[in-house]
Amino acid sequence: MPMLALAVVGGLLILGYTAIELRSPATAGNESSSPEITASLPATLSKNADSTRLRLPRFVSLKADRVNVRRGPSSDHAIAWVYHRKNLPVEIIAEFQHWRRVRDSDGEEGWVYQSLLSGRRTAIVAPWIKGKTVHMLDDPHKQASVVALVGPGVVGNVESCSGHWCQLNVQGHEGWIQQALLWGVYPGEHINN
Repeated sequence: MPMLALAVVGGLLILGYTAIELRSPATAGNESSSPEITASLPATLSKNADSTRLRLPRFVSLKADRVNVRRGPSSDHAIAWVYHRKNLPVEIIAEFQHWRRVRDSDGEEGWVYQSLLSGRRTAIVAPWIKGKTVHMLDDPHKQASVVALVGPGVVGNVESCSGHWCQLNVQGHEGWIQQALLWGVYPGEHINN
């Protein structure tokens, strides 16, 4: 019979292939969300029998215009808040049966029923920048021509990512934005849709 290994590494309890972050009650809920923190999360494969066996964490998007976020993984738990933005990217950080624990670009976490999520990749343009626009370019290099000026918080469909640049479709405008200026894709991630 195989032995189950248990280890604490960098504040994470590693149990098989599933990582559970250990937090003290004083710090729980005070996490900040930034691309650097998101990128440093371990890419684990969930071995939970109730899981999809897809990599955790991973980005998905909201499938509906109204999505209830609950305090726990069942409809018996209270609604913490409601998203009113179809295609908003969220990061799945845990799974339990048909429920997914998600984190948004503000660092807020809650549980969403899996049928309200889509595998379609979207990204938010620089939600941490205030009062500036981001250049969407016609080619993936800094000397390319500007196709559009995109404000922070705008959501676009991810067409592809090279690891440094992502091609987005934002309200019918297609172009390239530096990957580091997007929330909804991991730094260095390659996407080919």
